[in-house]
Amino acid sequence: MATPKKVYPRTGDTQTIYLKNAITDSNIEVGNYTMYNDFVNDPTEFQQNNVLYHYPINGDKLIIGKFCSIACGAKFLFNSANHTMASLSTYPFPLFVEEWQLEKNNVTEAWDNKGDIIIGNDVWIGYEAVILAGVTIGDGAIIGTRAVVTKDVPPYTVVGGVPAKPIRKRFDDETIAKLLKLKWWDWSEEKIAQNIQVIKSGHVEQLRY
Repeated sequence: MATPKKVYPRTGDTQTIYLKNAITDSNIEVGNYTMYNDFVNDPTEFQQNNVLYHYPINGDKLIIGKFCSIACGAKFLFNSANHTMASLSTYPFPLFVEEWQLEKNNVTEAWDNKGDIIIGNDVWIGYEAVILAGVTIGDGAIIGTRAVVTKDVPPYTVVGGVPAKPIRKRFDDETIAKLLKLKWWDWSEEKIAQNIQVIKSGHVEQLRY
């Protein structure tokens, strides 16, 4: 049986980790078995290298579900990267409180707050894809290589491009509805193990539940 408590689940492979076990930031939540691969940097430094502009003062969260696959260089850009557009200038004056004799409590006025980033279960995020603040990605979705995701992505939808746009659905609507109802990623390890071959086959009607 797999051991989700390991950081490195594959013997001899230091590029692939179970991401949950490398996270220490309380504003980042990752589900069991979600993997991250990095052949450029140390994958255990994911929260420093891949979760950007994620300042504690905002309290915004990165929430990633179970059994996700995140490729090397994927980035999650948070609200503090969003210079406010409500002002006459996009310059972040509120950050420079000493220079302009401003109130320290108003630092967050420098950017627009669009909310958390929420990634569903069984999501595949491709090489160097970028996910922006406020985006929700549905279960089973696929984010193409170097896509820039600026809007929500429906479950089991493949998106790509800059900005990312839907390319196709992975399955027909009936199959998607069944998968969203079954939520196989919430099953026990034993039940998942019993169904791995069927999951790999792509035949939802053969799942034993």
